[in-house]
Amino acid sequence: MISSLKQPTLASNGHYIPRSRSLVPAPTRHLQFLLSANNGRNSIVSFSKPLHIVSPEPFSTSFKKSLKHEKEQFLITCKAYEAEKSEPISESPVAKSEAARRVKIGIYFATWWALNVIFNIYNKKVLNAFPFPWLTSTLSLAAGSLIMLISWALRIAETPKTDLDFWKALFPVAVAHTIGHVAATVSMSKVAVSFTHIIKSGEPAFSVLVSRFILGETFPPSVYLSLIPIIGGCGLAALTELNFNMTGFMGAMISNLAFVFRNIFSKRGMKGKSVSGMNYYACLSMLSLLILTPFAIAIEGPFIWALGFKEALSQIGPQIIWWMAAQSVFYHLYNQVSYMSLDEISPLTFSIGNTMKRISVIVSSIIIFHTPVKPINGLGAAIAILGTFLYSQVIC
Repeated sequence: MISSLKQPTLASNGHYIPRSRSLVPAPTRHLQFLLSANNGRNSIVSFSKPLHIVSPEPFSTSFKKSLKHEKEQFLITCKAYEAEKSEPISESPVAKSEAARRVKIGIYFATWWALNVIFNIYNKKVLNAFPFPWLTSTLSLAAGSLIMLISWALRIAETPKTDLDFWKALFPVAVAHTIGHVAATVSMSKVAVSFTHIIKSGEPAFSVLVSRFILGETFPPSVYLSLIPIIGGCGLAALTELNFNMTGFMGAMISNLAFVFRNIFSKRGMKGKSVSGMNYYACLSMLSLLILTPFAIAIEGPFIWALGFKEALSQIGPQIIWWMAAQSVFYHLYNQVSYMSLDEISPLTFSIGNTMKRISVIVSSIIIFHTPVKPINGLGAAIAILGTFLYSQVIC
């Protein structure tokens, strides 16, 4: 390749008009520079190896002064190094920033999945020994609210700037979030964790149906086709579940529907709101806690809780306290990380990450709790998850 740099010429009005730089291919691997030095002599530098060329250095002060003299020539300095040398090209700030962002997203995903797996394990342990899903759900929201209040008080996290309109817009989101959270917990108290998450992988089907028949939105045929493996896989898994329970099945289905409305209300009500993902989920937890607490007391009540806790304590021992604390804390942490990741990634990437999260939860829960799975049941789960992945590809 031959590269030539031509000096600018002086126009009649005193302004300099730079001539174009040209890059033309050469039949050989030689690279030549023809530079005009201040002394008027031409110097040729020839290299037999390819060179990487760095952009010319900024014009110096002395160069600017030389512009006053039309006939005065000047030297443009270029830096280069041989391609076969091991010295790397210094990475641009943009490339470094993109690489750091990708590492950050990877850490978010790994943390999100790990925390979700841990939560589901402790949550199922608690529900097996202390089958009170309404209180368990309340404790999860209470732990998250307490964590964030302490973080704001100690200035570990920035306190969100909210107003009345913010809380009005958040209220329907919190109602849907509360219903979805309790319904999922009720489901896991009745059936295996893996079964609940297989049914919950059908959430995209609810999203499309609600958007189509209630909101009047239309979708391309590919979206509707992607629902076939989701619905078919979930149906196959439900029909072949060894420990099927209608309450558990309906809890997962209601949770799907509630979370679809939560997403719809969130998109409509939070436009233009400048609140970070972490603080948004913190406010959502606090409002959901206020909504859920009176219902939990009315449906289950402190008297039943006391009897149940006494029995669990006699069977499990003080370890039950750790399990309850762990499931509450990890519930908040995994949701907080997922909302934080939304600040960094697209909806498509988040949807794919959510699909992979369900796979990790299903597999880990089957291994840890020794859940019996028939081959046809596993096939149904695989088909449903594949359909969810295909949906995430065509919807965005």
